[in-house]
Amino acid sequence: MADIPRLNGVIGALAAGKPAFTAFSTPDVTSALAYSTNTGYDGIVFEMEHNPWDGPVLRDCLQYMLNRGQIAKSGSLAPPVTPMVRVPPNGNEMAQWQAKQALDLGVYGVVWPHISSVEEAYNAVAACRYPRMSDAPLYEPAGIRGDGPTGAVRYWGISQQEYYQKADVWPLAPEGEILVILMIEDTAGMAALPDILKNVPGVGAVLIGEGDLSQELGYPRQYAHPVVLEAMAEIVANCKENNVAVGHPHVNAGNVERILDEGYTFLMAAPVRSTPGLDKGLELSGRADGDSDKPTEPAPSY
Repeated sequence: MADIPRLNGVIGALAAGKPAFTAFSTPDVTSALAYSTNTGYDGIVFEMEHNPWDGPVLRDCLQYMLNRGQIAKSGSLAPPVTPMVRVPPNGNEMAQWQAKQALDLGVYGVVWPHISSVEEAYNAVAACRYPRMSDAPLYEPAGIRGDGPTGAVRYWGISQQEYYQKADVWPLAPEGEILVILMIEDTAGMAALPDILKNVPGVGAVLIGEGDLSQELGYPRQYAHPVVLEAMAEIVANCKENNVAVGHPHVNAGNVERILDEGYTFLMAAPVRSTPGLDKGLELSGRADGDSDKPTEPAPSY
């Protein structure tokens, strides 16, 4: 899979066996503009779980990330930084329409908060896939995404038929360019994770929600507490056993070496205004050459 030319830089890094570096971003055009050049990040996640869900704002953010000069010089349609989004609903709400609208705008990945069961994970993956006949290859999870790709086709810069070929979930579909990221944020999700990873194909990464998890465990935001670290280590072990990328949401210069050593491969560093964690992570992982032209626009931490 590593030799497939990629539009999704996060998938490109993971498929090549390298850690992917990402960050949360506020959904506003100033922050989006800061990511319009190669900042060293493979992707960003527009944070719309704790910010209002606003489709037109997300569309504007995606447009502000386009840099025509850089695209022309690179000779590739792949965005220098891959845009993704975290949708608002918790897994037990079994929502679908926010993912449909985000994908129709052109995002390359969806982060699903609070996934705590096999059924919720199945719904998340299915919402990111188009329907197909039950005897078709890679049928499960059965797609439920509605057909309205015009905006995404234009944003990706490919034909409609090419989009249909690429608009599937990786790694289930080797040429897929859509990344489904499930957040495990509670002990119910931890308990269900082995079954999720064995029975729901199409999960591209698992992101640990250590903020909410630490709340339930009784040590809110005490990220270095042994009880919190033990729980996170259990999630990492399950992901490793099932060969699924596992993500850490609070990477900084002080913990990035440990996080890489523990096997995390989806690393969320501080946003563009403060990047020592990203810089050190790129250096430790042998990816320092990918770090260039980092702007200094403000963005918050989540």
